[in-house]
Amino acid sequence: MVRTGDYRTAVAGSGGLRQTSAMTFKIDHPFTFYFVRHGVTDLNFKGLRCGGDMDIPLKDLGCDQAYLLGKQIEQLELGIVHIIASDLIRTRQTALIMSGVLGGIPIETEPMLNERHLGEWNGKPIAENEKLLAQGVTPPGGESEAQFTERIGRALEKLRAQFDRKTLVVSSRGVGRIINTVMGGEGRLAVANGEVVEFSGVPAEGGGFRLKVHRPHQVG
Repeated sequence: MVRTGDYRTAVAGSGGLRQTSAMTFKIDHPFTFYFVRHGVTDLNFKGLRCGGDMDIPLKDLGCDQAYLLGKQIEQLELGIVHIIASDLIRTRQTALIMSGVLGGIPIETEPMLNERHLGEWNGKPIAENEKLLAQGVTPPGGESEAQFTERIGRALEKLRAQFDRKTLVVSSRGVGRIINTVMGGEGRLAVANGEVVEFSGVPAEGGGFRLKVHRPHQVG
């Protein structure tokens, strides 16, 4: 049996929220890749929304986070040989700093890994619309949950072969959440600024493979 993410996204319609099918990622062999959320930006620091349609740099603190995360990954000996980053400046900065720490690992950019477009919600307090976002409401002028999920699913399919190379993906919180969902992970994954998460395809009971999510910096 091959396990896939069976994701259905809530979409706002005239009759409220409805369920629609979304792309899944079939796990058909063992693999391991790592995901890092970029270092903190000014809007992150202030608790404000910062979507993929708002391209801002890291704070100095965010640059420090990227450097320290690179040192942590070096100490963990994760064996990363390749970095793929979204093409937003905050992720490219994070990737560049980490690459330098890790001996100049090559970096590739992939725009399909950009954070969700949040339209008029950009710059607004996260608490103001977090419940709406979790319910699947589309931000005015932004991407729907279904559009975002489909885009990240296409990115994963495009990069599928890279996951056999101990690849490090550098992107944003929403992207990490959707990767987990599309691959069949449990819950609503939240990744902190400057945190690394390991995604692995591992044998499932009864045959096939399932997703395992691990935070390698945590003991146990």
